Amino acid sequence: MTVEYGVAIENFTSASASPDMGRLINYATRAEELGFTSLWAWDHLFLGSKQPFPCFEALTTLTALASHTSTMTLGTGVLVLPIRDPALLAKTAATLQSASGGRLCLGVAAGWYEREFAATGSPFKGRGKRFERNLDVCYRLWGDDEVTGEWEDLSFRRVRMLPKPRPRPRVLIGGYVDRVLRRVATLGDGWLTYFYTAEAFARSWAKIRDFAAEAGRDPDTLTNVAQLPLCIDSSFESASRKVGPFLAEHFDNPEWSDATPESAIRGTPEQCAEQLAAHINAGTRHIALVPYRYDLEQLERFTEQVRPLLEVAPARVGGA
Repeated sequence: MTVEYGVAIENFTSASASPDMGRLINYATRAEELGFTSLWAWDHLFLGSKQPFPCFEALTTLTALASHTSTMTLGTGVLVLPIRDPALLAKTAATLQSASGGRLCLGVAAGWYEREFAATGSPFKGRGKRFERNLDVCYRLWGDDEVTGEWEDLSFRRVRMLPKPRPRPRVLIGGYVDRVLRRVATLGDGWLTYFYTAEAFARSWAKIRDFAAEAGRDPDTLTNVAQLPLCIDSSFESASRKVGPFLAEHFDNPEWSDATPESAIRGTPEQCAEQLAAHINAGTRHIALVPYRYDLEQLERFTEQVRPLLEVAPARVGGA
């Protein structure tokens, strides 16, 4: 099985920093030169109060990066779908799909930060149902010649959204609980995970495949992307000392999920390759790395020192 590698981008920073578009462009172009095949933008309107996290809007950021790259998939990991107006999102995504030459991949989820819902007039309760409604509207606007219908407070009367995105953006669904995994299996093109261990990934991926089969869908038509922190260093211990504070400063791991800082790929190049091999053996098809401090040196070391070990024989790295 061929596994692809992408990278997360720093459009979302800790409270002590701020995103910089010039740096993002340099990072993206260098990642493409190194052979990475995707870029993944985080999505928040705002987050935090006493120490707010600065962030660039995800789709706008990816549009800027589309003009400086030529082959990389441009993904959201993940876009909070219930707080987005579906008609506006469908048009924006279709435009980015055209501007990028068909490279957009929308990672979407139901969201968790209640203040963003309140600020956009979107009910927090029932966000799962609104997620499904918004996704249905996007699919119809992208695919149907004409849309007529009522979706709660939305009304479409012989609406034609042109030009159609060709192909339509791929849609990956993020989430943890079984009802969300069923959405992945029945509504999406695949699953996007956030800081899962290989063991946790394998359990939920097996559920998704079973849910797809139950629904009469071929599980092999689904894909997946695993977002994983990366810190290559002189030893497992030194890498752990570095990556722990970095993750605590930048990211949350919801208590109700399988996301954990222990998912970090860390250590010597050989140790990192062995850990990544476990994810590949668990069924991961695309790995989106979140490098320590978004340091380009980490991406260069991965390309030069880790990836060659995986390309020889992933299942046998470290004697496995």
